[in-house]
Amino acid sequence: MKVTDHIKNAKGKTLFSFEIIPPKKGNSIQELYSNIDPLMEFNPPFIDVTTSREEYIYIDREDGLLDRKITRMRPGSVGICAAIKHKYDVDTVPHVLCGGFTKEETEYLLVDCHYLGIDNVMALRGDAMSHQKYFEACDGGHHYAKGLVEQIQNLNKGKYLHDVVEASSPANFCIGVAGYPEKHMEAPSLQTDLKRLKEKVDAGADYVVTQMFFDNKKYFEFVKKAKDFGIDVPIIPGIKPLATKRHLQLLPQVFKIDLPEDLITSVENCKDNKAVRQVGVEWAIQQSKELQQAGVPVLHYYSMGKSDNVKAIASKLF
Repeated sequence: MKVTDHIKNAKGKTLFSFEIIPPKKGNSIQELYSNIDPLMEFNPPFIDVTTSREEYIYIDREDGLLDRKITRMRPGSVGICAAIKHKYDVDTVPHVLCGGFTKEETEYLLVDCHYLGIDNVMALRGDAMSHQKYFEACDGGHHYAKGLVEQIQNLNKGKYLHDVVEASSPANFCIGVAGYPEKHMEAPSLQTDLKRLKEKVDAGADYVVTQMFFDNKKYFEFVKKAKDFGIDVPIIPGIKPLATKRHLQLLPQVFKIDLPEDLITSVENCKDNKAVRQVGVEWAIQQSKELQQAGVPVLHYYSMGKSDNVKAIASKLF
């Protein structure tokens, strides 16, 4: 079922969903199941599965030099989606990236999703590789998420690359895209960023999931500005509970977001990361309650492989 249909069927009730990352190459999927199991009691209608882009690794050679190889450390997003769908009978949302994929590779991935009965995809540009200052598309790949949305919509119309055959079974994907309450780090202004979001929606995006934020006022202002801009699709808030003191520096640096002073002070006063984790849970509970009372369509949690704190939050809400 499509994410938008889940929202319609909820008839105003706030739904619960979360996001996971595939295990590292060579690791068992059982660890992933162990983190999903505790969250199934909250009846998530869908689970997002991230996709990692390629990265360089260095391999020792016999002559003492190094060979640089390109690899994906967390492959298998579509396989993970199929496994979760089979094991838990829940819809899954694979993330589809511009970065590291040609348009042909993207089409093959989408065809696999279509055959597996996966109804939803999240279309993202993706980040730059670690050695790049700015994002660079690979040869034959999309530069922006808008182009990716357009390609997915073409499949929904039965239009495949190169048009060698007339499709008798077009896809019917529900397309999610990212939104940034505090603007994308590369956008010169929030107004410009909203223009880019409107372009993605006009290209065929069906819903938006926001980047994490820790001040609900930023989300509410973002939703209002988006609606004023003519963006009328559901905007799902993305929530991440703080878990370590390092997050105080890491999250603002990586995601270019602001943390509320009250939250910073509470974390700084913690003696260890166990206490920080509890502060993060309590903050996210209060965030979630306010968002729930405001009637948001879904509360989407960035669990990223660990479920104990997300379970503690959900148990107070669902």
